[in-house]
Amino acid sequence: MRFKPWALGLTLAGAALLSACGGGGSSSNTNVRLLNASVSYSALDLSVDSKNINAKVAYGGVGAYGSVDTGATASQVLDSSNGSAVVSLTPTLAGSSNYTIIAYGWAGAVRTTLLQETEPNPDANKAKLLLLNLAADAGALDLYVTAANGAGPLTSSTPIATNIIGGSGYNLLNSGAFRLTLTGTGKPNDIRLDLPSVTLDSATVQTLIATSTTGGKLVNGIVLKQQGSTTNYLTSSARARVVNGVASASAPVNGVASSAGTSVSATLNSQPLLTQSLAPVVGQYVTTKAGASTLAVTLNGVPVTVAAPTLTAGGDYTLLVSGTVAAPVVSVISDDNRLPSTAGYTKVRLMNGVSTAAGASMQVDFASVASNVLPGIASTPQLLTSLATGSRVNVALPTANPPLQTLTGVNFTANAVFTVFVLGDSVVPYTVQINRDDLVPAQ
Repeated sequence: MRFKPWALGLTLAGAALLSACGGGGSSSNTNVRLLNASVSYSALDLSVDSKNINAKVAYGGVGAYGSVDTGATASQVLDSSNGSAVVSLTPTLAGSSNYTIIAYGWAGAVRTTLLQETEPNPDANKAKLLLLNLAADAGALDLYVTAANGAGPLTSSTPIATNIIGGSGYNLLNSGAFRLTLTGTGKPNDIRLDLPSVTLDSATVQTLIATSTTGGKLVNGIVLKQQGSTTNYLTSSARARVVNGVASASAPVNGVASSAGTSVSATLNSQPLLTQSLAPVVGQYVTTKAGASTLAVTLNGVPVTVAAPTLTAGGDYTLLVSGTVAAPVVSVISDDNRLPSTAGYTKVRLMNGVSTAAGASMQVDFASVASNVLPGIASTPQLLTSLATGSRVNVALPTANPPLQTLTGVNFTANAVFTVFVLGDSVVPYTVQINRDDLVPAQ
């Protein structure tokens, strides 16, 4: 099995690359099919040289092979719902072979990877496993293969593939059932996908394909058996963090808000999110189970009644604790930590956590990025050109005194995701907080 990522420069190790785009030389026939790995599309079609090869391939599924002429390989992946082209490619195909075109990514930024399915099968009682990381938002991944249905930590285990962006190369393993776990590279506790039991059949070649989720850092999985079927493994996890923006109960000193008396602790599904942390503070993301959750929040040691959030699998969330000590408010805000689809850009948004209903606005280098963002809400992320020399950020809150906070020399790193927070009292808010959201802290 060989593969080539089209329109994306991935670093590949241990797998032979196909040649660049372009029709084949001498004309002969070969077989192609489509694998739908784009969660943006419930179904996709494949057309090669205006010939329909596959129709209505569901997410996580693969179509049947169709014979095509290697001298006429102009191909289109189409949205099954309306027939519009999602992505076009003209791969070089060898005759008398088998290929799977994998479409992945998001609407408006779909890419394809081509796998040539000719890897020799291993001997009996052995299996070959390839990791194909197509989740660019997640960054580099490590793959652990441990005992099936094991639930212990991975810190004493060794990954079979490390620092993978693109393809890992083939790993020869014993056949049988195993736990397959993907983590952030070098961080065994940073689990992005955990599959308790996946069977690697005797004398087979299989590929574990990692694809992006709506939040960005967690991944979904698809296992493809060479020249066979797929098994779809959606993540059952979500990530959440707590931001403490509760207004101080103390009077400001020289016009500066005090954080005295606004300590917040929080647990989600019995997992600590924040421990006795004074406002303003932005907590770290914690991976937890998706679905109906149990959230416990205390303010200065006193429990606060909050609604139990329901978290969508694969999503990232901010649990914003704002308002006042006497009347705290908890808002559940969905986070989009997918990286910018255009290289050299950064994503920036404004989150308002002030204590009264005052709309906040933001400019970056005097260009409007967000306007009239009400408390408990985040603005739609905007793509900005990254400036290595630093940017000027103006956050305006009409009820504040003064109504404008200005930060200079702010470095919005390219290919990153940022949230700017305005928190605390609507008249004397805390100093504006800027957080890079796509980073995973060291363990």
